[in-house]
Amino acid sequence: MKKTIFFAVSIPVAYAIILRMIFGINSWNELFSVMSVTFLFLLPTIVGILTVFLSPPEQASNTAYKIVAPWIPVFLFLIVTIIFEIEGWACWIMILPIFLVAASFGGMIGGYLKKRKMDGKLHMTILTLLPLFISPMENAIETIPGTYEAYTFIDIDAPAEKIWNHVTRVKEISSEEDTGYLTRALGLPRPIKAELNFEGVGAYRKAIFTRGLVFHETVTEYKDNEKMVFTIKAFPHEIPSTTLDEHISIGGNYFDVLHGTYRLEKRSNGLHRLHLYSRFKMNTTFNFYAGWWAKWIMSDIQNNILQIEKRRSEG
Repeated sequence: MKKTIFFAVSIPVAYAIILRMIFGINSWNELFSVMSVTFLFLLPTIVGILTVFLSPPEQASNTAYKIVAPWIPVFLFLIVTIIFEIEGWACWIMILPIFLVAASFGGMIGGYLKKRKMDGKLHMTILTLLPLFISPMENAIETIPGTYEAYTFIDIDAPAEKIWNHVTRVKEISSEEDTGYLTRALGLPRPIKAELNFEGVGAYRKAIFTRGLVFHETVTEYKDNEKMVFTIKAFPHEIPSTTLDEHISIGGNYFDVLHGTYRLEKRSNGLHRLHLYSRFKMNTTFNFYAGWWAKWIMSDIQNNILQIEKRRSEG
């Protein structure tokens, strides 16, 4: 039995690694892409099917086993790709929920196939080759970029002029001031400071983050102490390759930040409400999931900056 379980785990892991290598070949991007429904949803499903189908019959008939056992090759695949720097930790945090759910779903299918005593060699061969046929069809479908908005705000007990000074130009932020829990957990760059050459339309603002990430911002609308709208541009060639995983690189093929807006509003209780919006673009075949993560990350970055501006304005 131990030998059977060993193969039930090792074969799905080997399969996942081989498929990741195939889907990661740059010259084959038009056929295979890691950033695809085929890789993110179908691969773990097949891993789950293989795990349970190759397991002993008494194990494959157990519901708990069918749900949990496929997680073992998923976590082993995770460890291998991180050790050999095939994937980054941030990417795995985002895709792990999909992999675990899909693998469990595949485990249930594997249990059903095992119970029906299907022709193992024939069905498993067809199954393992399925991504190689589906992925080119998926990549042939032109993706429609989705535009999303992250909206955050904070109430500040300080004069408008003082708040606005901390909005237009942000002095250096120490690591102790940084409260971005999500970006810290994902290992993403944190904000350092923001510089502005003058107040008005056409001004150039530079938002500097750690690890060489810089946002180049051009002010397109400006009203002193009330509103500042700016375009945002990050140039991938300026960002060191070790800063962000290629799949979440800002300004890359899949994700880009378009523009931001600061708006300061006088409240009836004497406080000022500082609004911060950002608009960004996703370009994947699974925007429904990637867009949710991007919105969460952008909101975390914005809330972090708003908290800093509030403390400095009220201090």
